[in-house]
Amino acid sequence: MNNGRPHLLGLLAGLFLAAGLICSAALVTRAWLKIAESQTINSTGSARKNVRSDLIIWRGFFSSEAPTLLEAQHRLKDDLPKIEDFLRSNSVSNHLLTAINIQEMRSNDNAQRRVGFRLSQGLEIQSGDVDKITRLSRDSTTLVEQGVQFTSEPPEYIYTKSGEAKIEMLAEATKDARARAEQIALQGDRKIHQLRSARMGVFQIASLYSTHTSSEGVSDTSSLEKTMTAVVTATFSLK
Repeated sequence: MNNGRPHLLGLLAGLFLAAGLICSAALVTRAWLKIAESQTINSTGSARKNVRSDLIIWRGFFSSEAPTLLEAQHRLKDDLPKIEDFLRSNSVSNHLLTAINIQEMRSNDNAQRRVGFRLSQGLEIQSGDVDKITRLSRDSTTLVEQGVQFTSEPPEYIYTKSGEAKIEMLAEATKDARARAEQIALQGDRKIHQLRSARMGVFQIASLYSTHTSSEGVSDTSSLEKTMTAVVTATFSLK
């Protein structure tokens, strides 16, 4: 009696396999008919390009604190030659100084009691010599060693040719969309005729090899090396 059980299991397995093959064939046939009957096809293409920033913006600020406003001004004024010497020694002359910001310092015990003044002034440098200013931002710690209360902000890295690259990449993304559409059309024994419409997606500029995207677009300024991504959704007519 047990001899018939393996035979029954094998028969059932064969039936399930046959049913699966029939369903798969039906799905492929349905997809083929959909492509064969359609007059247009939609496809999304993309293009990526790795670039190196060609503009750096570096900002920092130096400050002074003293019981009186006049003393705080003198201390801030005394720090300025040290900063200018630091920039000059690194062959930097195209720097900008912002207006002096004055802040009153209050007692921790009594917010109404003034205990001194804090003055701060900003420094900004924009340059195409990205490597030099990057080194400068790192070496600014030497100012602190000279007694200057200097705070450096992270540099901003910008690729100024993104506009030209964007046009080139959109063309490449459209070509990619066409190649994808051609592969899909082949499944229905059809061929691509011509481009009917194209819609540009959000342009992304992220850190190198990053997969981070945003519906509003990414525009990274923290990385020297970047990856630009363009996406195009295209509609093609079939023949």
